[in-house]
Amino acid sequence: MILIGQHQELTILRHTSVGLYLGDDEDEEDVLLPNKYCPDDFEIGEKITVFVYRDYEERKIATNLQPKILMHQFSLLRVTAVSNIGAFLDWGLEKELLVPFREQRQKMEVGRWYIVYLDLDKETDRLYATNKIEKRLQNRTLTVQEGETVEVIVMKKTDLGFSVIVNQQHEGLIFDSDIFTTLNIGDKIKGYVKLIREDNKIDISLQPVGFENFNDPNCEMILERLEECNGFLPLADKSTPDQIYEAFGISKKAYKKAIGTLYKQRKITLQSDGIKLV
Repeated sequence: MILIGQHQELTILRHTSVGLYLGDDEDEEDVLLPNKYCPDDFEIGEKITVFVYRDYEERKIATNLQPKILMHQFSLLRVTAVSNIGAFLDWGLEKELLVPFREQRQKMEVGRWYIVYLDLDKETDRLYATNKIEKRLQNRTLTVQEGETVEVIVMKKTDLGFSVIVNQQHEGLIFDSDIFTTLNIGDKIKGYVKLIREDNKIDISLQPVGFENFNDPNCEMILERLEECNGFLPLADKSTPDQIYEAFGISKKAYKKAIGTLYKQRKITLQSDGIKLV
Protein backbone atom coordinates (compact mmCIF):
# COMPACT_ATOMS: atom_id res chain seq x y z
CA MET A 1 0.00 0.00 0.00
CA ILE A 2 1.29 3.46 -0.86
CA LEU A 3 1.18 5.53 2.32
CA ILE A 4 0.92 9.31 2.45
CA GLY A 5 2.72 11.72 4.74
CA GLN A 6 6.05 9.92 4.72
CA HIS A 7 9.01 9.01 2.58
CA GLN A 8 8.82 5.66 0.78
CA GLU A 9 10.98 3.63 -1.53
CA LEU A 10 8.86 2.83 -4.59
CA THR A 11 9.58 1.03 -7.86
CA ILE A 12 9.50 2.80 -11.22
CA LEU A 13 6.76 0.98 -13.16
CA ARG A 14 6.49 2.95 -16.39
CA HIS A 15 7.36 6.22 -18.08
CA THR A 16 4.58 8.38 -19.58
CA SER A 17 4.25 11.84 -21.06
CA VAL A 18 3.29 13.28 -17.67
CA GLY A 19 5.94 11.55 -15.59
CA LEU A 20 6.86 8.29 -13.92
CA TYR A 21 4.35 5.95 -12.33
CA LEU A 22 5.61 4.29 -9.16
CA GLY A 23 4.42 1.27 -7.18
CA ASP A 24 5.30 -0.63 -3.99
CA ASP A 25 5.52 -4.18 -5.45
CA GLU A 26 2.76 -5.42 -3.09
CA ASP A 27 -0.42 -4.39 -4.91
CA GLU A 28 -1.59 -2.83 -8.14
CA GLU A 29 -1.82 0.73 -6.83
CA ASP A 30 0.47 3.28 -8.42
CA VAL A 31 1.27 6.97 -7.95
CA LEU A 32 2.51 9.64 -10.34
CA LEU A 33 5.85 11.38 -9.98
CA PRO A 34 5.39 14.43 -12.27
CA ASN A 35 8.01 15.20 -14.88
CA LYS A 36 9.43 18.18 -12.97
CA TYR A 37 10.40 15.87 -10.12
CA CYS A 38 11.76 12.98 -12.21
CA PRO A 39 15.48 12.17 -12.11
CA ASP A 40 17.48 12.78 -15.27
CA ASP A 41 18.59 9.16 -15.44
CA PHE A 42 16.39 6.24 -14.46
CA GLU A 43 15.52 2.68 -15.43
CA ILE A 44 12.20 0.83 -15.30
CA GLY A 45 12.29 -1.42 -12.21
CA GLU A 46 14.63 0.89 -10.37
CA LYS A 47 13.68 1.95 -6.83
CA ILE A 48 13.38 5.61 -5.90
CA THR A 49 12.64 7.38 -2.61
CA VAL A 50 9.80 9.92 -2.73
CA PHE A 51 7.34 11.69 -0.45
CA VAL A 52 3.65 11.01 -1.11
CA TYR A 53 0.73 13.34 -0.33
CA ARG A 54 -2.51 14.45 -2.02
CA ASP A 55 -2.72 17.08 -4.76
CA TYR A 56 -5.42 19.72 -5.28
CA GLU A 57 -7.75 17.06 -6.69
CA GLU A 58 -7.10 14.83 -3.65
CA ARG A 59 -5.17 12.28 -5.71
CA LYS A 60 -2.04 10.68 -4.31
CA ILE A 61 1.00 12.36 -5.82
CA ALA A 62 4.74 11.78 -5.37
CA THR A 63 7.49 14.39 -5.09
CA ASN A 64 11.20 14.58 -4.37
CA LEU A 65 10.74 17.89 -2.53
CA GLN A 66 11.56 17.73 1.16
CA PRO A 67 8.58 18.68 3.38
CA LYS A 68 9.23 20.67 6.53
CA ILE A 69 7.25 18.17 8.61
CA LEU A 70 6.62 14.42 8.44
CA MET A 71 3.79 12.23 9.66
CA HIS A 72 3.37 12.23 13.45
CA GLN A 73 6.05 14.86 13.93
CA PHE A 74 6.14 18.45 15.17
CA SER A 75 7.54 21.52 13.43
CA LEU A 76 7.29 25.31 13.41
CA LEU A 77 5.43 26.46 10.28
CA ARG A 78 4.14 29.79 8.95
CA VAL A 79 0.52 30.57 8.07
CA THR A 80 0.21 31.79 4.49
CA ALA A 81 -3.59 32.09 4.19
CA VAL A 82 -6.84 31.71 6.10
CA SER A 83 -10.10 30.60 4.50
CA ASN A 84 -13.56 29.53 5.59
CA ILE A 85 -12.31 26.02 6.38
CA GLY A 86 -9.14 26.84 8.28
CA ALA A 87 -5.56 28.09 8.01
CA PHE A 88 -2.98 27.03 5.45
CA LEU A 89 0.69 26.46 6.24
CA ASP A 90 3.82 26.57 4.12
CA TRP A 91 5.36 23.12 4.55
CA GLY A 92 7.62 23.14 1.51
CA LEU A 93 5.26 21.46 -0.98
CA GLU A 94 3.08 22.84 -3.76
CA LYS A 95 -0.22 22.23 -2.01
CA GLU A 96 -0.22 23.90 1.38
CA LEU A 97 -1.09 22.12 4.62
CA LEU A 98 -4.51 22.71 6.19
CA VAL A 99 -5.16 23.33 9.88
CA PRO A 100 -8.95 22.98 10.28
CA PHE A 101 -10.59 25.44 12.68
CA ARG A 102 -11.35 22.60 15.10
CA GLU A 103 -7.61 21.87 15.36
CA GLN A 104 -6.62 25.44 16.27
CA ARG A 105 -6.00 26.37 19.90
CA GLN A 106 -6.67 29.97 18.94
CA LYS A 107 -7.57 31.60 15.65
CA MET A 108 -4.47 31.46 13.48
CA GLU A 109 -3.27 34.59 11.72
CA VAL A 110 -1.53 35.05 8.38
CA GLY A 111 2.21 35.59 8.71
CA ARG A 112 2.50 34.10 12.18
CA TRP A 113 4.39 30.93 13.06
CA TYR A 114 2.95 28.01 15.02
CA ILE A 115 4.23 24.66 16.22
CA VAL A 116 1.99 22.02 14.67
CA TYR A 117 1.69 18.24 14.48
CA LEU A 118 1.07 16.35 11.23
CA ASP A 119 -1.66 13.71 11.36
CA LEU A 120 -3.96 11.71 9.09
CA ASP A 121 -7.75 11.81 9.06
CA LYS A 122 -8.55 8.10 8.97
CA GLU A 123 -12.02 8.66 7.54
CA THR A 124 -10.90 10.75 4.55
CA ASP A 125 -7.26 9.60 4.31
CA ARG A 126 -6.20 13.25 4.13
CA LEU A 127 -3.29 14.91 5.87
CA TYR A 128 -3.96 17.78 8.25
CA ALA A 129 -2.07 19.73 10.90
CA THR A 130 -3.08 20.61 14.44
CA ASN A 131 -1.59 22.99 16.97
CA LYS A 132 -3.32 21.30 19.87
CA ILE A 133 0.04 19.70 20.41
CA GLU A 134 -0.18 18.74 24.09
CA LYS A 135 -2.68 16.01 23.15
CA ARG A 136 -0.03 14.45 20.89
CA LEU A 137 2.62 14.23 23.63
CA GLN A 138 2.72 11.47 26.22
CA ASN A 139 4.92 10.76 29.24
CA ARG A 140 3.14 7.62 30.40
CA THR A 141 5.68 5.34 28.71
CA LEU A 142 9.08 6.95 28.25
CA THR A 143 11.55 5.96 25.54
CA VAL A 144 14.47 7.95 26.98
CA GLN A 145 16.88 7.45 29.86
CA GLU A 146 18.86 9.78 32.09
CA GLY A 147 22.05 10.93 30.43
CA GLU A 148 20.74 10.23 26.92
CA THR A 149 21.21 12.69 24.07
CA VAL A 150 17.85 13.77 22.64
CA GLU A 151 16.38 16.03 19.97
CA VAL A 152 14.48 18.95 21.44
CA ILE A 153 11.99 21.46 20.01
CA VAL A 154 11.36 24.55 22.15
CA MET A 155 7.58 24.64 22.68
CA LYS A 156 6.67 27.48 25.05
CA LYS A 157 7.92 29.70 27.89
CA THR A 158 6.81 28.84 31.41
CA ASP A 159 7.39 30.32 34.86
CA LEU A 160 10.18 27.79 35.44
CA GLY A 161 11.88 27.84 32.04
CA PHE A 162 10.99 26.45 28.64
CA SER A 163 8.67 23.53 27.94
CA VAL A 164 10.09 21.38 25.14
CA ILE A 165 9.19 18.46 22.89
CA VAL A 166 11.59 15.55 23.41
CA ASN A 167 12.31 13.17 20.51
CA GLN A 168 8.97 14.07 18.89
CA GLN A 169 7.17 12.11 21.65
CA HIS A 170 7.47 13.46 25.18
CA GLU A 171 7.23 16.75 27.03
CA GLY A 172 10.21 18.01 28.98
CA LEU A 173 11.39 21.14 30.75
CA ILE A 174 14.58 23.18 30.58
CA PHE A 175 14.88 25.16 33.81
CA ASP A 176 15.93 28.80 33.56
CA SER A 177 18.99 27.95 35.65
CA ASP A 178 20.16 25.55 32.92
CA ILE A 179 19.79 28.06 30.09
CA PHE A 180 22.96 29.87 29.04
CA THR A 181 21.95 30.91 25.53
CA THR A 182 18.97 32.55 23.82
CA LEU A 183 16.09 30.17 23.11
CA ASN A 184 13.25 30.86 20.71
CA ILE A 185 9.96 29.02 20.21
CA GLY A 186 10.40 26.40 17.51
CA ASP A 187 14.19 26.06 17.89
CA LYS A 188 15.39 22.53 17.15
CA ILE A 189 18.41 21.79 19.33
CA LYS A 190 20.33 18.96 20.95
CA GLY A 191 19.57 18.31 24.60
CA TYR A 192 20.40 15.83 27.34
CA VAL A 193 18.08 14.02 29.76
CA LYS A 194 19.20 15.38 33.10
CA LEU A 195 16.59 13.81 35.36
CA ILE A 196 13.47 11.68 35.10
CA ARG A 197 11.17 12.35 38.03
CA GLU A 198 8.85 9.86 39.74
CA ASP A 199 5.87 11.21 37.81
CA ASN A 200 7.80 10.73 34.51
CA LYS A 201 8.46 14.44 34.13
CA ILE A 202 11.68 14.97 32.19
CA ASP A 203 14.29 17.60 33.04
CA ILE A 204 16.43 18.55 30.06
CA SER A 205 19.89 20.11 30.09
CA LEU A 206 21.60 21.91 27.22
CA GLN A 207 24.93 20.38 28.10
CA PRO A 208 25.96 16.74 28.72
CA VAL A 209 25.10 15.37 32.13
CA GLY A 210 28.19 15.49 34.33
CA PHE A 211 29.77 18.07 32.03
CA GLU A 212 32.81 19.77 33.51
CA ASN A 213 34.02 23.12 32.27
CA PHE A 214 37.65 22.12 31.79
CA ASN A 215 38.37 25.43 30.06
CA ASP A 216 37.84 27.19 33.37
CA PRO A 217 40.21 25.81 36.04
CA ASN A 218 38.55 28.13 38.56
CA CYS A 219 35.52 25.80 38.65
CA GLU A 220 37.63 22.88 39.79
CA MET A 221 39.49 25.05 42.31
CA ILE A 222 36.25 26.28 43.86
CA LEU A 223 34.84 22.74 44.08
CA GLU A 224 38.00 21.50 45.80
CA ARG A 225 37.86 24.37 48.30
CA LEU A 226 34.19 23.65 49.01
CA GLU A 227 35.01 20.03 49.79
CA GLU A 228 37.82 21.15 52.11
CA CYS A 229 35.43 23.53 53.90
CA ASN A 230 32.61 21.06 54.54
CA GLY A 231 30.64 22.19 51.52
CA PHE A 232 30.27 25.91 52.32
CA LEU A 233 32.18 29.09 51.47
CA PRO A 234 31.15 32.50 52.92
CA LEU A 235 31.81 34.31 49.64
CA ALA A 236 28.69 35.78 48.08
CA ASP A 237 27.79 38.42 45.53
CA LYS A 238 28.36 41.14 48.15
CA SER A 239 31.88 39.95 48.93
CA THR A 240 34.58 42.45 48.01
CA PRO A 241 37.12 41.85 45.22
CA ASP A 242 39.84 41.80 47.87
CA GLN A 243 38.11 39.01 49.85
CA ILE A 244 37.77 36.90 46.70
CA TYR A 245 41.35 37.54 45.62
CA GLU A 246 42.63 36.64 49.07
CA ALA A 247 40.70 33.35 48.98
CA PHE A 248 41.40 32.27 45.39
CA GLY A 249 43.85 34.67 43.81
CA ILE A 250 41.36 35.56 41.05
CA SER A 251 39.22 38.58 40.22
CA LYS A 252 35.62 38.93 41.35
CA LYS A 253 34.52 38.78 37.71
CA ALA A 254 36.30 35.44 37.20
CA TYR A 255 34.83 34.13 40.47
CA LYS A 256 31.28 35.08 39.47
CA LYS A 257 31.74 33.44 36.07
CA ALA A 258 32.94 30.21 37.68
CA ILE A 259 30.17 29.98 40.27
CA GLY A 260 27.65 30.80 37.53
CA THR A 261 28.90 27.77 35.58
CA LEU A 262 28.76 25.57 38.69
CA TYR A 263 25.24 26.79 39.45
CA LYS A 264 24.03 25.95 35.95
CA GLN A 265 25.53 22.49 36.37
CA ARG A 266 23.54 22.15 39.63
CA LYS A 267 26.76 21.57 41.59
CA ILE A 268 26.26 24.46 43.98
CA THR A 269 23.45 26.56 45.38
CA LEU A 270 23.69 30.31 45.82
CA GLN A 271 22.83 31.70 49.23
CA SER A 272 22.77 35.23 50.60
CA ASP A 273 25.88 34.59 52.71
CA GLY A 274 27.85 32.30 50.41
CA ILE A 275 27.81 29.24 48.19
CA LYS A 276 26.99 25.67 49.18
CA LEU A 277 28.00 22.39 47.58
CA VAL A 278 25.10 20.27 46.32
